Amino acid sequence: MTDPSTAITRFGAPPSVEDIVELAEHALTAIPAKLRREVRGVAILVEEAPDDELLAELGIENAWDLTGLYRGVPIGEKGAGGTRQEPDMILLFREPILLEWIETGEELFNLVRTVLIHEIAHHFGFSDADIEDLERE
Repeated sequence: MTDPSTAITRFGAPPSVEDIVELAEHALTAIPAKLRREVRGVAILVEEAPDDELLAELGIENAWDLTGLYRGVPIGEKGAGGTRQEPDMILLFREPILLEWIETGEELFNLVRTVLIHEIAHHFGFSDADIEDLERE
């Protein structure tokens, strides 16, 4: 893979879904091994943007405000019972990520990594407030 820090100059057109997937896969390999082991089996999917149904479900009015979403049962809440659960997944939303990239000027790889780590934290059961506290430390 090309050095992800060159993403801004590497793309002649807006980065595609496949480009964001590539950056997310690289970002996943860059997180600590212990954390990476804990998210083994969690699917990482990239979609263009959240749909209206998802936004309504989450009570979000502006699609541009949602760059990622963890879907599943956080590790601490997984039951030992035989209840069938949907597979855990992390959704990254390309268009809102690109808008934030344009607005902030942050390197695209760093932005994708931040969104990915934020959603992985939800896999561990952290609330948005917990994550904000961690980010401030």
